[in-house]
Amino acid sequence: MFPFASLLTTLLLALSIAASPVEARDSPVTLSVARRLNLDGGTVNLLEHDQARAAALKDNPASNLGRRAGSIPAINEAVSYIAQVGIGSPATTYNLIVDTGSSNTWVGAGIAYVKTSTSVNTGQPVAVSYGSGSFSGTEYTDTVALGSGLTITKQSIGVASRSTGFSGVDGILGIGPLALTEGTLTNEPTTTIPTVTMNLDSQGIISEVVVGVSFEPTNSQKVTNGELTFGGTDSTKYTGTIAYTPLTTTSPASYYWGINESITYGTKTILSQTAGIVDTGTTLILLASNAYSAYQSATGATLDRSTGLLRITLTQYNALQNLNFNIGSNTYALTPNGQIWPRSLNTYIGGSSSYIYLVVNNLGSPSGQGLDFINGQTFLERFYSVFDTTNSRVGFATTSYTGATTN
Repeated sequence: MFPFASLLTTLLLALSIAASPVEARDSPVTLSVARRLNLDGGTVNLLEHDQARAAALKDNPASNLGRRAGSIPAINEAVSYIAQVGIGSPATTYNLIVDTGSSNTWVGAGIAYVKTSTSVNTGQPVAVSYGSGSFSGTEYTDTVALGSGLTITKQSIGVASRSTGFSGVDGILGIGPLALTEGTLTNEPTTTIPTVTMNLDSQGIISEVVVGVSFEPTNSQKVTNGELTFGGTDSTKYTGTIAYTPLTTTSPASYYWGINESITYGTKTILSQTAGIVDTGTTLILLASNAYSAYQSATGATLDRSTGLLRITLTQYNALQNLNFNIGSNTYALTPNGQIWPRSLNTYIGGSSSYIYLVVNNLGSPSGQGLDFINGQTFLERFYSVFDTTNSRVGFATTSYTGATTN
């Protein structure tokens, strides 16, 4: 969510709709998938984006504070996954960042908001800061179509009169917890705004306030890839069973999709059990500075000044061990290949095609501060995830890509 975002990889995910409230597999409706590289303006600084976002998440959480399951298309921009969302009647299509770390939905960063017969100006000023970007404008309510069968009426949206850090996109589709909307209406600081997921539920379109997320690793300019499922999960996208863990009560992680976990590199503990978050808006896996240092030491990696990422040799890569995320009674092993940036995309982040870069990096603060890790997209591309508001939990499962060697 910063000016370089328009340069990042884009990936259009599949759409499926089903009659079951839990699974989206019985009568799926799918949309074709496209991913493109948007390289206007140069290379991408992943770490700059992610650390700016992490600082904002840690420092200011409270201020931004018979149905079916269905899925919508999305585009992966490396820093952001993007959904194509229709707003108005007739609808205008906007490309919106899918963000579990915020909860407001807004447009106007790129394509201007088009008023139609369903547009209602509430007169309320609205503003949100994301660390790596911000917007301010006016609240409207309007019809929002996330896909076939996923149409919300009178959904609150922000219409930006000013935005920064959102080049190449039109705004955000916020699917974080409700509390993150508190304080975003400037004149009503204690008011919360129902999210799109909550309204899908309250309007009888889905039966549970649940979003299933299927992301997959990608290393080429065109690939068929992934989906978001509202109201349930899609069992065709994961293997085995989904294991759930309760949301953490530790602040500030508790404002977001926060969980407790510990991390080991091989058999060595580098981060004792602590609170952190799962976040679709962060590209890398960010660890508290002491855990990051332990990981760097264990892998023998050196800091690459051009990218800000850790770099290893081929010999060191061949010696990498699994990075284990211990969540509840389950361990999710990020394989050596899952710990590296796709080598075919090295030059797009300012790197060398002959180098090997790690996707684990520094959160920027030591552990013990209530948000000590962020499991970002590079984690989520190896594990199916479920964001379950109804039952206050997050779920994970392995996928056919958990052990992929495509990077």
